[in-house]
Amino acid sequence: MTQEILDDTPGTEMFPQYGLYYDMVCAEVAELTDAQLDYASDRWAWSEWSIRRNVSHVASMGFRWLLRRWADQDLASGLELPEGTDEIVASEGRWLDEARYPTIESVLDKLRDSLDMCQSILAKQTLASMRAVELPWNNDAQAMLMAEAHPSGRRIDPDHPDRALIDLEYTFRHMWFEKLTHLYNVQRLKRAQGLEVKVELPREGYWVLEGWDRSEP
Repeated sequence: MTQEILDDTPGTEMFPQYGLYYDMVCAEVAELTDAQLDYASDRWAWSEWSIRRNVSHVASMGFRWLLRRWADQDLASGLELPEGTDEIVASEGRWLDEARYPTIESVLDKLRDSLDMCQSILAKQTLASMRAVELPWNNDAQAMLMAEAHPSGRRIDPDHPDRALIDLEYTFRHMWFEKLTHLYNVQRLKRAQGLEVKVELPREGYWVLEGWDRSEP
């Protein structure tokens, strides 16, 4: 029986997946050499980023979304944030500073920090509170395709029809779907190198959408 989701349902119950993702990533990158982590190719669009950069991207994602895009909501109020957070939030890069986080171990440590922060913020939220706030987001073709994976949380801005408004629930779901998609890319990069994948991904989110690039090596 599916548990009913009520307005006072805690955010951690809405998104328990955030407690599982670290182990999923660790399983895929365990024992990979630097050459395997840094393999990239222009043969496919998804192979332009290496495994290391995919993991680095999702490690920075929570900081960039929750502390920069949602800065007006002060979502991390009362939380002790890890060292280096301000630099990540201020950076325009799509992955961590590779000089500061040169090893996969340092990237994984920051991924764990990011997931811990996400779970701490979720613990302070309910379904109602997440649906009560919105921020503007783009409404391009990619965003509209992504919206097909979401049951709620996005609407067209009535004052600016060329952009959308998304709530905090949508944001956490979006980040989860992004994390899955980048882990799917990690798996494709492994298959392109003849390496065995370790994790069975849940069939949800962006990577299973009709129209998503699921080309394989």
